[in-house]
Amino acid sequence: MSEVARYSRRLVLGAGVAMAATVALGCSLGGPLGSAAFAADTVKLGVSIPAATHGFTGGIVWWANQAKAELEKAHPNLKITVKTASGAPEQANQLQDLVTVTKIDSLVIFPFESAALTQPVMQAKKKNVYVTVVDRGLTDPSAQDAYIAGDNTAFGRIPAEYIAKTYNGKANIVALRGIPTTLDNERWEAFTGVLKQYPDIKILDGKYANWNRDDAFKVTQDFLTRFKDIDVVWAADDDMAFGVLKAIEQAKRTDIKEVFGGAGSKTMVKTILDGSNPLIRADVSYSPKFIYDAIKMTAEARLKGDRLPATHIIPSALITKENAKEFYFPDSPY
Repeated sequence: MSEVARYSRRLVLGAGVAMAATVALGCSLGGPLGSAAFAADTVKLGVSIPAATHGFTGGIVWWANQAKAELEKAHPNLKITVKTASGAPEQANQLQDLVTVTKIDSLVIFPFESAALTQPVMQAKKKNVYVTVVDRGLTDPSAQDAYIAGDNTAFGRIPAEYIAKTYNGKANIVALRGIPTTLDNERWEAFTGVLKQYPDIKILDGKYANWNRDDAFKVTQDFLTRFKDIDVVWAADDDMAFGVLKAIEQAKRTDIKEVFGGAGSKTMVKTILDGSNPLIRADVSYSPKFIYDAIKMTAEARLKGDRLPATHIIPSALITKENAKEFYFPDSPY
């Protein structure tokens, strides 16, 4: 079975369900989906995503190019242009080129940052570009037509519930956040919201480490210097978790009982399966494949003249040794 097929089977709310919901919604409203939709002769779809600066975005880039290859082969009247950016200013410039030079009529964008990309996306939408925003939401949702993401609330809630249960409502925690974005805010609010219910769980500090292994190493070094009694490190990304582990090992700290990452990378899942690192016992799923689903859903809808539902959320799950096999895909890039 191909990698794409195996991932597709795993998603409970896959593209097929979403597309069915789209048609049903249009029919029930009697709006453009149900009555006045016209198939496009051609669709020029732009895909704007962060460059592969770490494992997760490496997966994003890989899945985006998989979507381009497969969808262009299946639909001769579809042209997909994939652009990767190393920062928000570059992504904004690329977006302008996609609109004015490539003359796209549809856009799937994974914003590098929320605030910095909101106005450039709004400008594209004002030029009649259909906009699907993926994962990192914009600060003004009116700039988008559709939003597709993993369950960021569950991404923060699940580890908090796990920590509270595992440590009987008593622990000292330090946390590493990602990049300032709406999704990071959702995760942080969900995480802290759960732990507020436990007066004996203390979040000693939480700092941004940019979903980056090296940055996480440096932030953790600071935490280890300042705090002499840490039970759990919540590193809200598997790449950051590996940076955390390196810092703990280098400092020879033995007080830390667990490091909880996020996103279900194949390396982390394999570590849980093997039990090869006593600090890694659980994770939360959040597959980069949602960019593939977003591109596919958007392209197929626009080819039919349809629109997507306003919001489509892909669920997250707790990964432990008991169910890790379900989340382990050795051929995956992430």
